[in-house]
Amino acid sequence: MDEFEEFAFALLDQISVEISEENTIRESRSKAAETFASKIVFEDIKNISDRLLADGAQKIFQFTGITVPENRIEFPDLEEFKRLKGHKVFPTKDAVLFVDELFTAIAQENTDKIAQLAKNNTQLFLVYSTYAKGYISQISTIYGDFYESTIYLNKFVLSSYPQIILHKQGAPYESNFDQVNSGYHGALKMTILEEQVHSIQKNLYDINKNAVIEVNKINEELAGIILSLDSAKIKGLYEHLQLPLVPDEYPIAQRANLFFTLNPDNFIVQVLGPDVMTYTNVSVDPKISEFIPQLLDIYQRWLKPIQTHHAAFTVMEGMAEFVIRSILKDDRDFHNYLVTFANTDMSSYQVRKSMGMDFTEYVSNKIGKESYKILIAKPPTTRELKNPESYLKRI
Repeated sequence: MDEFEEFAFALLDQISVEISEENTIRESRSKAAETFASKIVFEDIKNISDRLLADGAQKIFQFTGITVPENRIEFPDLEEFKRLKGHKVFPTKDAVLFVDELFTAIAQENTDKIAQLAKNNTQLFLVYSTYAKGYISQISTIYGDFYESTIYLNKFVLSSYPQIILHKQGAPYESNFDQVNSGYHGALKMTILEEQVHSIQKNLYDINKNAVIEVNKINEELAGIILSLDSAKIKGLYEHLQLPLVPDEYPIAQRANLFFTLNPDNFIVQVLGPDVMTYTNVSVDPKISEFIPQLLDIYQRWLKPIQTHHAAFTVMEGMAEFVIRSILKDDRDFHNYLVTFANTDMSSYQVRKSMGMDFTEYVSNKIGKESYKILIAKPPTTRELKNPESYLKRI
């Protein structure tokens, strides 16, 4: 087995828990379907979703004052949903095809194809394989997504869970059907509302997308530099960073480990902590700079787009959370979703905290309905996220 094949197996091993969970879902759904036969049937996800779109758009307009565009809604299978996650990586222009092929190969668990991609373009593989675990390893907990004017619902999960939950509750199934079915509708209401909120955030979406593309561009540059380092510099960096040694017969693996270590998303955050999102400057160990003179410039250029991404994404998610919580707080189906699907209740849900939601709530309480248009048009900085009063003074 060469090192590219090892890369492929290692990558799939990173998402092995998710793959196992997907198999468990299939088996559980099959057992439920066999038990229920034709006696208990949940309505098709498409029919329910078509009805919910207009109602969700109206409620969002009433709450935010923003008209929801007429989005398409699609129901991709599991493989297509994983490929969609590849699009959400927002690769650079020259990496789009590579990322699509990589995520397709991962979705198909095709080790030969993954290994070939790694061999053909190791630079891009190093950068974009790092997304696989974060973007694919939790597919079984992701209900939907929004991308380029289209709402995508995870049909594999949303169509399976009602049957699985009802089956696990045990007989008599008929007496529990209404609550589980109500929770099923609640899950769809929540998901569609969330993606409809994302669909009104075009400016934030574009800002976030462009920032992530810039981050990827910088990471591609770093990967190229590390792949071109000579053996003496590689050895020196391993010794200085006290990394576990990789045998000399695996030169690409040596450089891959070094890239994963020095990748700013990993290295800077580990060294400086999450507060780096508010920094204006970073420093680099002078000894490391001796081996990679370009590193300080790379890290410094990385700061602006990563902070822009962090701020925009935090507001996008926080606004969606706040709108859902506000609109569905008295919705019976949503209450039943929390109990039957999420194993919680409204009281616990209402006290959940997140930086983006807390920020949105603060601004909304001060400005009112106009706050949503303002947040989309004038997103906060990372510093303002921690001090919303300073944001209000600026706008």
